Amino acid sequence: MQTHPSGRRPAATTTAALTAAVALALALTACTSTGPAGTGADSGASLSHIHGLGARGDTLYVATHEGLRTAGAGGRPVPVGDRRDDFMGFTVTASGTFLASGHPAPGSGGPADLGLIASTDSGRSWQEKSLGGEVDFHSLDAAPDSTVYGYDSANGLLRVSPDGVRWEERAALRALDIAVSPATAGTVLATTETGVVRSTDGGRSFAPASGQVLAYVSWGAPDALYGVDPSGVLFRGANGGTSWTRVASVPGGAPQALTVVDARRLLVATQDGVYESRDAGGRFERRMAVTSGEDAH
Repeated sequence: MQTHPSGRRPAATTTAALTAAVALALALTACTSTGPAGTGADSGASLSHIHGLGARGDTLYVATHEGLRTAGAGGRPVPVGDRRDDFMGFTVTASGTFLASGHPAPGSGGPADLGLIASTDSGRSWQEKSLGGEVDFHSLDAAPDSTVYGYDSANGLLRVSPDGVRWEERAALRALDIAVSPATAGTVLATTETGVVRSTDGGRSFAPASGQVLAYVSWGAPDALYGVDPSGVLFRGANGGTSWTRVASVPGGAPQALTVVDARRLLVATQDGVYESRDAGGRFERRMAVTSGEDAH
């Protein structure tokens, strides 16, 4: 963030940072269950309340308030599998396994919190891994060595597992999203209302915020760390997430999710669509239309 020689930030920069911080604080406050899944007028024809994005090859996957979707003809959202759970946390691991968390669809039975569930067939079927009835992860990420990181929103802490079954409680923090370094073991970023915080010990402790307020972060490759702020401005991270450079504004307004697939390919869900860039944020193409919900999480 630019400063004057006196050390004071320009007024416009301060105002923008304050606005972003307020927006993120509101998102954090709203980061609870958005109500029963399956209440949309037509869950197969429109998307709202997007919580996560992923890809396998050219196929786009969108985790929503009413289950997993992929893009059909003309970008029409097509349900994947039979589950219509509210997937609050979602990620695709390096091996292609889908991991998710959230709340079961109304009438499906079972506890209110899914814990960690996994799919090895691209979301067509799911199996419980752990913490069913105990935890609702609002953000999930996995390191190249298969270590799973999950942000437990209800208890405000980071949990870490070597296998998705055995878990260790780590730092307590109030965050919206997390991202794990694909190159440096133990390096984790989290977005907070005061800026991005960074851990180099696997989430046991976090350094003070960097000052750049972002809503979502994703680390798709060693040289591909990106974040999007609450207004939809895309930033590229450097130096392990300690510095950020503005790239562009993503179409569609406030973001709902961000996933960096590789050094060139980015997926961003905003208020009016799921957008994809194949040139590191230079241009975006809308892959799906979105009917915006009241909040992202």
